[in-house]
Amino acid sequence: MLIDTHCHLDFPEFDADREEVIRRAKDSGVEYIINVGSSLENSRAAVKLSKEYPAVFASVGIHPHDAKDFSEDNLLEIKELSKNPKVIAIGEVGLDFYRNLSEESVQEEVFRKFIGLAKERNLPLIFHCREAKADFLRILKEESFPQMRGVMHCFSGDKDFLRECLDLGLYVSFTCNVTYKKADNLCQVLKLVPQDKLMLETDAPYLSPEGFRGKRNEPYQVKLLAETIAKIRSVTFGEIAEATTVNAKKLFGLDI
Repeated sequence: MLIDTHCHLDFPEFDADREEVIRRAKDSGVEYIINVGSSLENSRAAVKLSKEYPAVFASVGIHPHDAKDFSEDNLLEIKELSKNPKVIAIGEVGLDFYRNLSEESVQEEVFRKFIGLAKERNLPLIFHCREAKADFLRILKEESFPQMRGVMHCFSGDKDFLRECLDLGLYVSFTCNVTYKKADNLCQVLKLVPQDKLMLETDAPYLSPEGFRGKRNEPYQVKLLAETIAKIRSVTFGEIAEATTVNAKKLFGLDI
């Protein structure tokens, strides 16, 4: 069994064939999908999808790009959404200083509020961090609490950042970008991740694997991702499938 721990099935790219996409995933051994909220609207949609499809779970949160539109009313609604039994995490939340669609200080303020919500609701966090490693780590350390747990989504950092994430107890999730021809450095980092901290994701509809670039990504590609990671780490596909499924179930408290 495989689990896609991060995708966006609520996005309009899937409006025409969402049910078929979920069926294709299941046919490829991807039994469960976590649909990750990236705005208030997307969080609502993620919860709605989780109610409609037994294979889909949801997370709720606001991406740092949209931090500029954040309000306390948003936070209250996210909190209410998080009480749905199929909501298994707060996220994706964090910092993105690459595109800077929201001011850095605003991103930081919103990020801290979502860490606080995760603490209040006793839920894990799904983290987004791009070109903001030092500030991301600083905030996590400042806001740390004993039960804090989470996953670094779409890991693309170096060995030092990996070490810092692991020291904070985080899981590390890789996407299909490890299949790219110029992913040698990322593949070397991937080899260093302990098996009990590794997870898989597609971030669909983004980041289609090599050979499919330019096309919509789908959760079924987790199988190709797992096969690629098994080769990189010189282990079997079965070992990767089992370990990453166990890890996802443990972090997100999935009773499946």
